[in-house]
Amino acid sequence: MDKWRAVAAATGESDRPAAERGVRLAYRRAGLAEPERIIWAGSPLAGVELARSLDGAGRSVRDEVRTYPWAEERRRVHDTLGPAGWAEHWSATGARLWDTGRTLADRIRTGVVEALIGEPAKPAEAGQIRTVLLDAVLGQHDAAWLAAFDGRGERLEGLAEVALHAGWWWPYERAVVICERPSELHRDEAGRLDRGDGPALAFPDGFALYAWRGMPVPAEFLGELASLTPERIRNEANAELRRVMLEHYGYERYLNESGAQPVHRDKSGVLWRISLENDEDIAMVEVVNSTPEPDGTHRTYWLRVPPTTRTAKQGVAWTFGLEPEEYEPMRQT
Repeated sequence: MDKWRAVAAATGESDRPAAERGVRLAYRRAGLAEPERIIWAGSPLAGVELARSLDGAGRSVRDEVRTYPWAEERRRVHDTLGPAGWAEHWSATGARLWDTGRTLADRIRTGVVEALIGEPAKPAEAGQIRTVLLDAVLGQHDAAWLAAFDGRGERLEGLAEVALHAGWWWPYERAVVICERPSELHRDEAGRLDRGDGPALAFPDGFALYAWRGMPVPAEFLGELASLTPERIRNEANAELRRVMLEHYGYERYLNESGAQPVHRDKSGVLWRISLENDEDIAMVEVVNSTPEPDGTHRTYWLRVPPTTRTAKQGVAWTFGLEPEEYEPMRQT
């Protein structure tokens, strides 16, 4: 698992000779003639542009190279292990990488479509671009599937070799377009794209995606975060960007500097509410840890609770999955 987790997150220059050997092996394993041309691209964006402009490449052979071998190997392993054994095997291998890999691949696809469509006046191109994206083999971002079949199927050896050394690729009858791996990848502890001072995902040709804790943001938006004010946050029309601003600015700081007032107090803490135009309220409970720090002070924590919360006790109880009448701690910690 560690091997394929590292493959999925790998950055830096591809090993082009090794990746090309993998491509040719994948074609041979599929019973196809090796491609006449292998063309390199700096990113999935450039890969799509090249794939759309190829002359004389023939039809896509993704099904022969990837889809059918996957299906056959899965069927073989499933038949060998049985339903329960397959479920256990998948849980211990591919399932651990599946959600993160799928989310990243979907985000790359969305970024490519947005970059190529450009102005809103060209939405008709989106379908064609998505069709080309669906013809891609995901290379390193196929790590979840490859982890499940590692060392089990000869027909997947070529695909695994490409994944170890390169990014996405497009197989056609007579030509292949293959992409470099990212030059940068920044994620938070949950595996989401996340960076506050530059692109969260960048490729060597300049294609880049910006994100804050998994949420896509415009590149110029990050430059504003260092100079935020409560007024700027309130005036942001995009509700999702406003939430990013609040997270970066800090709820406690925003409450202090915006003149907010508590809406409820009880022995559990203090309930605060931030009203935002065209968005649901943000409710926070301020709680004080009863266990002192080494210097004798007591740390204050801020708990984000549902906007329907009416009392501090209700909010704290919610964080434990309890109803207010069920929450009676002997000691607040």
